[in-house]
Amino acid sequence: MNMNARNTELRPKGLRALALAGAASIALLAGGCATWDNMSSADKGTAAGAVVGGVVGNSVGGGVLGTVGGAAVGGVIGREVGKRND
Repeated sequence: MNMNARNTELRPKGLRALALAGAASIALLAGGCATWDNMSSADKGTAAGAVVGGVVGNSVGGGVLGTVGGAAVGGVIGREVGKRND
């Protein structure tokens, strides 16, 4: 048995993607804190929906296409929900 080989079977497949999505979400939200108060509810809903949709899309569909598709759908849904609060 090769002791230098990494055992990738012990790592869940989606863990790396989830960690990257979480780090990206935190970075986007932290960067947007300066303008968050000046945003409309629709804009806030778009941002939050895109982040959540991207994470869910990556978990369900996997890969870049699932992430981008989930972010797009989440952004649209978040915007519509946010419009109701304006």
